[in-house]
Amino acid sequence: MHELPHYYTVAANAGERGHVELTAPRLPALYSDSPAEFDGPGDCWSPETLLTGAIGDCVILTFRAVARASRLPWTSLRCEVTGTLDRIDRVTRFTDVQVRAYLTVPAGVDPAIAQRALEKAERGCLIANSLNAAVHFVPEITVGPRGEGESRAEDGDGALTHA
Repeated sequence: MHELPHYYTVAANAGERGHVELTAPRLPALYSDSPAEFDGPGDCWSPETLLTGAIGDCVILTFRAVARASRLPWTSLRCEVTGTLDRIDRVTRFTDVQVRAYLTVPAGVDPAIAQRALEKAERGCLIANSLNAAVHFVPEITVGPRGEGESRAEDGDGALTHA
C-alpha cells in the first residue's frame, strides 16, 4: 500500500437531461442516473447503487488482502448488500446497511478461521467505516471440495493462523 493520504478524483458531467457521465484518470467512463425510487429511469447505476456496490466491492477486496496475508485458500466470495435509505429529522440518508457475505472455502480449511478472516475484512472495509449508517454483517461459510495444491491457512511459520 502507498503511504497515506490517498486522493481520488472523479469528474461528474451532465446536461439538463440524460445520464451523468463519471470519469476518472485511466478509467472507462461510467454513467449514472436517478433510480426509479426518485422517478428516474431505473435502468442505470445511481449514486445509491454505486454507494451500496462500493461496500460489497470493498469487503471483497479487503478480504483478498486478509486471505493472502493469512495464506487462507478460498474459492469464491459473494457479497449481497442492501442499503436502507430513509428520512430522519428531515434529512434523507442511508440509515442501515446489511452485508450478507457468502464465502466458499475448500475442504480442509477450518470454517472458524475463514469466518474470522471474513470478519476482519468487514472491520477493515474503509467504505463501510466511512458511513454514518449502521452496518450489519452476516457471514456464511461453505466448505467445498479440496482443490489440487490447496492447504489449510497458515502463517509464515507454518502454524495455523487466526486472522
